[in-house]
Amino acid sequence: MLTLDTPLTKVVGDRTAKAMADELELQTVRDLVRHYPSRYARRGEMTKLTDLQVGDRVTVLGQVRKVDTRPMKNRRGSITEITVGDGDSSMRLVFFNHKHARLAVGAWGLFAGTVSSWHGQLQFNHPDCQLLDESTDAQEWATAMLPIYPASKSVSSWVLQKSLKLVLDSPAAADQLMAEDPVPAPVRARHGLMSLATAIWLKHHPETPEDVERADHRLKWDEALVLQVTLAARRRAAALEPGIARPRRAGGLADSVDALLPFELTDGQREVGDALEAEIGREQPMHRLLQGEVGSGKTVVALRAMAQVVDAGGQAALLAPTEVLAAQHARGIAGLLGPLGRSGELDGDPDGTRVTLLTGSLRTAARRAALAEVADGRAGIVAGTHALLSEGVEFADLGLVVVDEQHRFGVEQRDRLRAKGQRPPHVLVMTATPIPRTVAMTVYGDLETLTLRQLPAGRGGVSSSVVPVREKPAWLDRAWQRVREEVAEGRQAYVVCPRIGDDEKADERPEDADGAPEGGADGGSERRPPLAVLDVAEQLRGGPLAGLRVEVLHGRLTPEEKDARMRAFAQREVDVLVATTVIEVGVDVPNATVMVVMDADRFGVSQLHQLRGRVARGRHPGLCLLVSEAPVSSSTGVRLAQVAATTDGFELARLDLETRREGDVLGAAQSGRRSGVKLLSLLHDEELIAAARSEAADLLESDLGLAEHPELAAAVAALNAGDRADWLERA
Repeated sequence: MLTLDTPLTKVVGDRTAKAMADELELQTVRDLVRHYPSRYARRGEMTKLTDLQVGDRVTVLGQVRKVDTRPMKNRRGSITEITVGDGDSSMRLVFFNHKHARLAVGAWGLFAGTVSSWHGQLQFNHPDCQLLDESTDAQEWATAMLPIYPASKSVSSWVLQKSLKLVLDSPAAADQLMAEDPVPAPVRARHGLMSLATAIWLKHHPETPEDVERADHRLKWDEALVLQVTLAARRRAAALEPGIARPRRAGGLADSVDALLPFELTDGQREVGDALEAEIGREQPMHRLLQGEVGSGKTVVALRAMAQVVDAGGQAALLAPTEVLAAQHARGIAGLLGPLGRSGELDGDPDGTRVTLLTGSLRTAARRAALAEVADGRAGIVAGTHALLSEGVEFADLGLVVVDEQHRFGVEQRDRLRAKGQRPPHVLVMTATPIPRTVAMTVYGDLETLTLRQLPAGRGGVSSSVVPVREKPAWLDRAWQRVREEVAEGRQAYVVCPRIGDDEKADERPEDADGAPEGGADGGSERRPPLAVLDVAEQLRGGPLAGLRVEVLHGRLTPEEKDARMRAFAQREVDVLVATTVIEVGVDVPNATVMVVMDADRFGVSQLHQLRGRVARGRHPGLCLLVSEAPVSSSTGVRLAQVAATTDGFELARLDLETRREGDVLGAAQSGRRSGVKLLSLLHDEELIAAARSEAADLLESDLGLAEHPELAAAVAALNAGDRADWLERA
C-alpha cells in the first residue's frame, strides 16, 4: 500500500524517479503530491505566446495550424516545421528527421521546450508533445482546467500529471493516502478548513477556479502552521534555557561609553537601550530583533549593550557580513573608547577592555594573536565576519551575540555563534531594512522585535532622482557635473557599479534575491554586461571627472588595501570612490554627500535603500542619482521611481516584498534549507499567518505539547530534517 513516505521508485520506475529526484527534488509520494501546478490551462484561455521570452523553459497549450515537411538543403534528412497557435499568436515547432504524423492540422496539444527565436519568430526545437485526444481523454478535456506543473528537461508536465494519477487515482485513494493530517481537527473546525485529502485532490483536479482558491487556502494553512510551530518551539525552548544575567554596573564601561559619545542619544535610542539593558540583566537569554532605518544609530545601541556585558565579566561578539564593515566596526568602537579599548597596552586603561578584529583573511600571526585574546578573555568586544563561526574560535565567556545585517545570515549561522557560549548568551539581531509584519512573524518569528525609527538630529537629508540615460542622455552629463560641484564644495562622492571588471566569473554581483529583475532592462533577454568598477573608474578619470582624485574599492582587494582606501576616503584624501556593494552597509563617512548608482535597475529595492543610506550622514544634504537604461514607463522604471520618491524604509519594505521572490525571503532565513513554503504569500496572507501564529502558541502551551499532535510533529520534523535540535525535542 502506498504511503506518503513511499519512494517514487516504487511508483514511476527507477529512471523517471531519478530524474524527478535530480531535477525537481522529488523523492517520495509526499514530495509528489505537494508538487503543485504552477498554473492551469483552459481550451479557450490559453497562455499568450506573446508573453514568452527567449530562454524560457515552458509548457504551452495550442492547436496545430500548419504542418510542413521538406528535405534539408545542406545535409541528408528532412525538417518538419509545425505552426501552433493559441488564438492570438503562433510559434513554430521544429523537428529534424522526425515527422510527428499525429500532429495533424486541428489537433490540440501541450508542448514543452526551451523558447528560441529564428528570424524573429518564437520556436521550440524538438519539444516534448502531448496530444489531447477528445475521445480517450474526454473526461479530462471536459473539465476545461488542465494543470501545468513546474517541469524540467527530463520530466515534463504531463509525466508529472500521469505520475500523480497513479497515486491519486480517485478521491478515495487521496483520502486513504492523506489520512495523517498535520492540522489538528480543532484548528480545522475553528477556521472552517476542508480536509487535507480534499484539498490535495482539488489542487490537482479542479473543475473551477473556486476549487483552486479553496484548496489553496487550506494548503496555505499547512505551510503557515508548520512554520509557526517551528518558530514557536524555538521561542519556547529559548525561554527554558538558563543563561547568565549581565546587569549594568554603575561606573563601568557602559557609563564611560555614554560619557564619550560625541552626540546626544535620540529618544528612540534611549528607549530601545533601556529595553535591552533590562533584558540583558535577566538570567533568561534575550532574543531580540532590532529593526531601524538606515542611519538611525543601531550600532550605538548595540555598543552600549556590549559594554554592559563586558562590565558583567562577559564578552560580546559582533558578526558582520563583510570585512569592510567588520573592520569599520572594530575601528569605530576602538576609536570611541580610546584608552578604554586598549587594555593591556602601554597607553591603555586597565579598567577598560580590548577590541579585537577577527576575519578570515588575517595573516597567521595576527590571527593567532586575535584567537588568544578571544580565548583568554582579554578581548571583551570581538568584531568579525564568518570567521567567528569557525572551529578553533573559542570564547572565555561569550555573553552577547550581535548579528549585524541579519538578512545576510541564516538561523543556523546565528546558532553556531551562540553555541560558543558556555551558557546560552543573549542575542541581538539587527537589520537596517524595515520588515513588514508578516515577514517579522514568519522569517524572524523566534525573535521579539524592537523598532528604531527616529534619525539623529542634524542630518541633512537625502533626495533621489532617476537618470534615464536612454531617454535623457544629457542627464548623465549633468550627474557628473553635480559630482564636480559637490567636490568643489569640499565634499565627496560614491559611484556604485554592479561588478568589478576583468574576470566576470569572479565579480561581485548585486543580490538579485531582493527584487532586482533578471534579463533585460525590463526583464528582457538581450542585455549588455553590467557596468564594472574598473572600467567606469578609468572612464571617469579620463573624462567627466578628470582632475579629481578617483579611487576604487571592491571585494577582490586585499583586506589591507580595502582598509587603506576606506581610511583615505574617510580622511578626505579621495574625492570619488568607485565601488561595488562592499559599501552597502555600515560605511560611515559624514562628508560624502552624493552617490551615483550605475545600472540601478540591476539592484533590488532594499539594496538601493541601503546604498543611499551611505550619503547625507552629516549636516550637509545628500543626493542619490539612480542611473538606468530601463524605460521610464517600464515596470523597472516605475520601481526605480518609487524608490526615488521616498526615503521611508517602512514604505519601501512593502515595495521590496512585492518585488521579491518570497521563497528567497524565507530561504535566507531558513539557512538555505527548503522552507516548505510554496503557496503562502507574505504580502497577501497576513491574517492567515497571524492566526497560525496564535494557534501555534496555544498548541505548544498544552501539557503534552506536540506529543498530542503526532501528525503535526512529524510535519515539523520533516521541515527541520537533518537538524532536529534539542529545542524541537523539548517542544
